[in-house]
Amino acid sequence: METVLVAHPIAGLIVIAILFSSTGILNAFDIMEKEDVFKRTPCPAFLMFENAAYLAEMSFELPCNCKPEEVSSVVWYFQKGMGSQQTKVLTDFDGTMVVDSTHIKVGMDMLRRFSIRMFSLIVFRVQVEDSGHYICGTKKGDFFYGYDVDVQASKRISVAFTDENQHPNKDKEEKHYKIFTVFWDWTRCNRCDVRGEQRRIGLCYIKSSRLIRRYRTATAEVASCGSESIPKQFKRVIKNRKPEIVIRSCSVPCIRKTTASEGEESISDVISQIGEMPWVSNIPIQFHKQRLGTDLIISCPGARPEHAVAWDKDSTRLYLTRFLTGVNKSMRVFIDYGNHLHIRFAQLSDRGIYFCWREGELVAGFRLTVMYESRRQRSFDDPEAQYAIKTIFIFYILLTFIFVTVHGIRFCMYAFKMPS
Repeated sequence: METVLVAHPIAGLIVIAILFSSTGILNAFDIMEKEDVFKRTPCPAFLMFENAAYLAEMSFELPCNCKPEEVSSVVWYFQKGMGSQQTKVLTDFDGTMVVDSTHIKVGMDMLRRFSIRMFSLIVFRVQVEDSGHYICGTKKGDFFYGYDVDVQASKRISVAFTDENQHPNKDKEEKHYKIFTVFWDWTRCNRCDVRGEQRRIGLCYIKSSRLIRRYRTATAEVASCGSESIPKQFKRVIKNRKPEIVIRSCSVPCIRKTTASEGEESISDVISQIGEMPWVSNIPIQFHKQRLGTDLIISCPGARPEHAVAWDKDSTRLYLTRFLTGVNKSMRVFIDYGNHLHIRFAQLSDRGIYFCWREGELVAGFRLTVMYESRRQRSFDDPEAQYAIKTIFIFYILLTFIFVTVHGIRFCMYAFKMPS
């Protein structure tokens, strides 16, 4: 005989209100959902490594896909290679470390660029040196799940502009392997209402039946080119294969968030038609002063390397076909593969407002002022003063040496000159 429970509507509402007013119960519910996942995913008896590939300067998240139910916090280990004696322990021993990614700078050690959230490891702004094995386990040394992470260099990217009839690199196929590029989806158009650009990132992969079986890949016998599953004899072949970026033009309409009055719309249309920037009073404008002759790097707020980002200076659009790094070796102003705007040896002509587009939306502006450095008294303890004194002293010694050498040669020629 079955027992049927009928809940009163008012009682049900009271229970729902209590649940939603108690954050502790909600957190416990989230943890129970997570534990149910671990119950359904048993850990392998033999530790294997799942292959994952990323482009440098990106951020990635590695979930701990399995662990025993009694384990309440995990420790992540990093090894550069199989059997490496140098192992980094990535943990705060609580599993709750949170890192503000906006404060992370290029070149920071990995121990300052990671976070653990709900058993998952997050590494920010990864570098090529971060490639290796990431293992989820406990501080006692029990291992549950492993990753074989391949971070491919962004400085060696091969770029193709489809508008100029350029094409990606061709696949290279030999008897025992095939090297090719796996492209991600196209990004969104990086501008709206005007001509924009789209990027498509491609990473290097290899297909071979001779991959090491301890590594698990999404597609059978296919791994990224920096994977530890690739035999050593193949690594020499794939050494010169580069990641790729394909860029093409695009055009999409802007999404109107607010409806402007008829008069404002006509003024905006007139301004856009004569080539000026549209009305942008709703975006934040930052002010920055830069010394003449110094270098400057501007980042778009909230943008990551995989995002669609565009830069404009006043009414001039800085298209990637002209301003992407590597297009012209002598460029003083350029955009790198991480979407940062570089200005080298700032000049007075660099003054203006630099607008940043992110995912097809105008998000920020930077008003740049280039100024002369005011004169100030320098002491002998000043590093710049010491460098200037050292340079002058070396130059003086060099001139003295040349003077003595020239006159010594003239004296010798005069002393040994045969009488006529």
